[in-house]
Amino acid sequence: MRQTDPGNFRKTMLGRMREAARGALDFVYPPCCPGCQVILGRHAGICAQCWSSLRFIERPYCEVLGLPFAHDLGPGILCADAIADPPPFTRLRSAVVHDGLARNLVHGLKYRDRTDLAPMMAQWMVRASDGLIADCDAVVPVPLHRYRLLARKFNQAGELARAIAHQTGKPLSTGLLARKRRTRQQIGLSANARRENVQGAFSVAEENRVELAGKRILLVDDVYTTGATVAAATRAMIRGGASEVRVLTFARALSDHI
Repeated sequence: MRQTDPGNFRKTMLGRMREAARGALDFVYPPCCPGCQVILGRHAGICAQCWSSLRFIERPYCEVLGLPFAHDLGPGILCADAIADPPPFTRLRSAVVHDGLARNLVHGLKYRDRTDLAPMMAQWMVRASDGLIADCDAVVPVPLHRYRLLARKFNQAGELARAIAHQTGKPLSTGLLARKRRTRQQIGLSANARRENVQGAFSVAEENRVELAGKRILLVDDVYTTGATVAAATRAMIRGGASEVRVLTFARALSDHI
């Protein structure tokens, strides 16, 4: 009689247990579209109608700020903001426009503990990264202050960064950058108030400077609005020794005339 390998038996049983657990979870919490709640065949999916409502940011766009243009003006064109007020980071890319379903996804991840959305959102970010990830040395999320992290239980930017690192094989560094000062929420603040709110809010600890020195950093956040937060975080990492910082966000807020 053929003997069963104990190791293979354990793997088989664990696999069956996971399948049973997934089946039970699907029965209690059936997979549904995060936009309209229609039942889907799998988790982390979007129905066809909601998918068609998403506005993905595609070329043509500003080579520095990733701001989409209405018309193709040729390669290497910069927007007025990138020329008049160059950012401290080298390039910015975002996956979708921050409205409709995209806003709901951000709010679901950020305020309703829908961390299951992060891998799907990260896939879109990787697709939109336009070369930002290929030669970066580390993926770093914009950090929360420890008190806000305690209240929220997790960092939404950290969940996106973790999924991006997993999907691309890049190192995830969650401790390189710290939010040393508790700031007001940026929602509802003017552009100037946003800049003042995060000025000096980020720092790189002395013991992390050796690890950061000369590194090309991919800085990850959920939404780009005025850029005040990622600019402040970038300046802290440049002071800490990083050679370059690129920014990748899930969504980007655009003015109505864009």
